[in-house]
Amino acid sequence: MAASIAYKQVKIFSAAIRIFHWLRALAIVMLVATGLYISWPYVVGADSTDVLVQGWIRFAHLIFGFVLCAVTLARAYLFFFSKSDIERRSFKDVMSFRSWIAQIKSYLWMGHLDKAGIYGPLQFMTYFAISIVAALICVTGLILYANVYHEGLGGALWSTASWLTEALGGLAMVRIWHHYMTWVFIIFVVIHVYMAVWYGIRFKHNAVDAIVSGYDYRPEKH
Repeated sequence: MAASIAYKQVKIFSAAIRIFHWLRALAIVMLVATGLYISWPYVVGADSTDVLVQGWIRFAHLIFGFVLCAVTLARAYLFFFSKSDIERRSFKDVMSFRSWIAQIKSYLWMGHLDKAGIYGPLQFMTYFAISIVAALICVTGLILYANVYHEGLGGALWSTASWLTEALGGLAMVRIWHHYMTWVFIIFVVIHVYMAVWYGIRFKHNAVDAIVSGYDYRPEKH
């Protein structure tokens, strides 16, 4: 008869991290959906001037765009200044060649991964890269916003936005880069969801429910 394994409950994600994670997920889904519609309007509105389908889609895109900007800034702040250093500790593994080998081997079903923080080195670098992409898509989005809305926030951003527009090769190039990074998001989300489910099956912890409850269940070491 196989011996039972004792597990202990470990708090890994704070309420703020969990809330911002799902806000960012919602913002990305809505931005991709509305962005694809803006680039290719596949729904035709009714024959009435009272129905402005494109206008409402653009309005939703702006709202969730600002949500993504706010969450991106908030997550950057939490990473550097949160009381919990569980995310910051992951950087130790990034600097360890042995940790890189261990994570790659674990993905090939060759052993387990003992991490200093919550993320392995490959996970950390992937999340770091997608955070940079999120920041860049926010910047290009704000440039596009300032080129359309010239009062209020758009007016305040105009001088910087006009310089960045010129530096990036013109408004058309800004829009193209915005589209490219959207596809990076789409590819990342598909891989991220798959790996999150696979990781929970492979290691029996750090599953998807951890980002919901905040808790992980890990086998006790004896």
